[in-house]
Amino acid sequence: MERSEADLAAPMSTRRYLAIVLAVVLVDAFTKLLAVDRLSPAYVPHPVFGEWFRLTLVYNPGAAFGLHLGPWSRWIFMALTVVAVVVMWRLYTSSPPGARWRVWALALVTGGALGNLIDRIRSARGVVDFLDVGVEAWRWPTFNVADIAVSTGAVLLTIVFWNEPEPTKDAEPVTGKDP
Repeated sequence: MERSEADLAAPMSTRRYLAIVLAVVLVDAFTKLLAVDRLSPAYVPHPVFGEWFRLTLVYNPGAAFGLHLGPWSRWIFMALTVVAVVVMWRLYTSSPPGARWRVWALALVTGGALGNLIDRIRSARGVVDFLDVGVEAWRWPTFNVADIAVSTGAVLLTIVFWNEPEPTKDAEPVTGKDP
């Protein structure tokens, strides 16, 4: 049986998606290892550009912006991350052919989510954060590369979804499977 052009493009798109996910996870893990090794002890700021940009090792047992759900936070956020990764994969597999920006957005969110999930699995202390931006007492919550990927991917995904035409009944998702 002959494969369609969309079917032939799907594996390349899957490779691209997985490559982006892997790149985010690896860069995130590497930078976190450096932070733990070079910025210890925790909670001591290391100015880079004055007080505006500092490197400060912190461990976040909660979620974004310090959201904490008590003693079960670690397990709740691990479960939510697994659900989010499954949802991202389903959105990816239902993407139309040639949806390059959508693939990038989904892969960034997935890679960032997996990067922080690895931290939660490895240690009850929480996710390693180290990028510290702000002025005097007005500081953004400390974050990491995974957080940047999730945030960038989420904004990009919002733009992509906002600009996508309404789906038609004739549109078929790219699944990489033979018809």
